[in-house]
Amino acid sequence: MAALRAGLVGLGMMGRHHARVLASLPGVELVAVADPGGDVHGAAAGRELLASTEELIAKGLDYCVVAAPTGLHEEVGLRLADAGVHALVEKPLAADATAARRLADAFATRGLVGAVGHIERYNPALQRARVLLEEGHLGAVFQIVTRRQGPFPGRIADVGVVKDLATHDIDLTAWVAQRSFVSVAAQAAYRSGRAHEDLVAVTGRLEGGTVTSHLVNWLSPMKERVTIITGEKGALVCDTLSADLTFYANGTMGSSWDEVRQFRGVTEGDVVRYAIPKPEPLRTEHEAFRDAVLGVPADIVTMEQGVRIVEVAEAVLQSTSNGGQVVALG
Repeated sequence: MAALRAGLVGLGMMGRHHARVLASLPGVELVAVADPGGDVHGAAAGRELLASTEELIAKGLDYCVVAAPTGLHEEVGLRLADAGVHALVEKPLAADATAARRLADAFATRGLVGAVGHIERYNPALQRARVLLEEGHLGAVFQIVTRRQGPFPGRIADVGVVKDLATHDIDLTAWVAQRSFVSVAAQAAYRSGRAHEDLVAVTGRLEGGTVTSHLVNWLSPMKERVTIITGEKGALVCDTLSADLTFYANGTMGSSWDEVRQFRGVTEGDVVRYAIPKPEPLRTEHEAFRDAVLGVPADIVTMEQGVRIVEVAEAVLQSTSNGGQVVALG
């Protein structure tokens, strides 16, 4: 069977990693790349470097990865859809929900596979956590907390932390719980002199009553990527930087020390750190999209799901502009 012919638009910080994975992906040939700004990272690795999406399409692609700036996602994506090319678009799907809807509809009406690059879904720790939740390991899920903090990235200029970073947490939270957001409230700060927010604190609620909390910023000297899922039987802690997953069980042993028992609420139980395989999430994401293009059942983030993620992000921004008021989602 002939290899799928793939292209790549955008050779920035994320694009170079897409190029690396595409170049080594079984069943796929990276035929050419495109970026009007050139190839500052040397990601093309000898492949033809083009200046436009149109030139790339002319090479005869089966699918294309779009790693251009968010503001260009709609334009590039619609050109690919018009040409009948399947596409994996980096997150967020588009700059706003209206543009995201146009993209999703363009791919759906043409029967094309369209996906969004929410890479955290493919993190080994979160994938195992989702399985454990489905198996009832935590019982009812009470709360999901995420912390995503780090230094300011010079690569981002067209969006703030909500659409660049918090969309990771919006997606992974709804995905791991398999429940949609029904409301959000948020506060933001602008500390780096840019037009966009660089810090946000979000609280939310999922279908079924699970409470969520998300702290996201570009202002921390340390890098942190943590998801904590608390349920009736204990808590799962996912460190997505190291892909470590730890379970803290509620204990069954009581305490005769009244002050300690009252303070802790639940007793301490066993702590288990899972030994899990740790494939590179980006590679797993690409394997899933390749399989989807081939018609093989695969767990991709669909463009329809991508639209919802942008809608939740816009509700977060609406709340920040309204003094932190709760915004309901339909």
